Amino acid sequence: MFRWLFAILLFAMTTTLVAEDDYRGRFEGRMFKPGDFELPYRLLSPKAVEEGQKYPLVIFLHGAGERGTDNKIQLVHGMNDFASDAIMDKYPAFVIAPQCPEERKWVEVDWTLESHTIPAEPSIPLAATFALIDRFTAQHPVDKSRIYITGLSMGGYGTWDALARSPELFAAAVPICGGGDPATAGKFKDVPLWAFHGDQDTAVKPKRSREMIDVLRKLGGTPKYTEYEGVAHDSWTQTYADPAMYEWLFAQRKE
Repeated sequence: MFRWLFAILLFAMTTTLVAEDDYRGRFEGRMFKPGDFELPYRLLSPKAVEEGQKYPLVIFLHGAGERGTDNKIQLVHGMNDFASDAIMDKYPAFVIAPQCPEERKWVEVDWTLESHTIPAEPSIPLAATFALIDRFTAQHPVDKSRIYITGLSMGGYGTWDALARSPELFAAAVPICGGGDPATAGKFKDVPLWAFHGDQDTAVKPKRSREMIDVLRKLGGTPKYTEYEGVAHDSWTQTYADPAMYEWLFAQRKE
């Protein structure tokens, strides 16, 4: 009898711990409709929005595997870290995680290519994300000197692309295992940037990040770059779990 009670108590404790460790329920589901296009997104708000106080805004662009319309799966990577007590208590901020439709990309380019040229126009989901940023910052207490963007894989491509299209918008960027058009680097060479990649990545070759960093440095920029030894495509888990990344990110502010 005692062993059964102990097992039940242990199961309850374990279940409680798992629930407490999953903070993604703090994100509120919303829909943005610019014109005929629908952009599902999740919003994380500071625990307490104080009168007269303004807060940073983080834009998170998910990877290809999280595309869809359920407005949930885009939170699977990284967003549990952003919503944790450790981060929210130290760095209160708004976090927006839009969801790209299955048939679209943040940047309409072929990920298998060694390089790409930036398309003339932003993709429909990325253009909608820019419109969402405009609407959100107009209606909420956002510190416009502290708008940040980060993304992984397909979202890493989107981060580089967004920087090239609107460098004046962002105070800092964290592209993870993505790729950009080196010809655009001059537009955002002065934007604080910390890129991450795994040296064993075969899905998006580390060459894509290395090339962007090299060009930025040649142009006089001072980007940070971390390449994880022995890591394949999943370079985001370590990145979003690293307290140093958050400390650096939230310290950045546009002059």
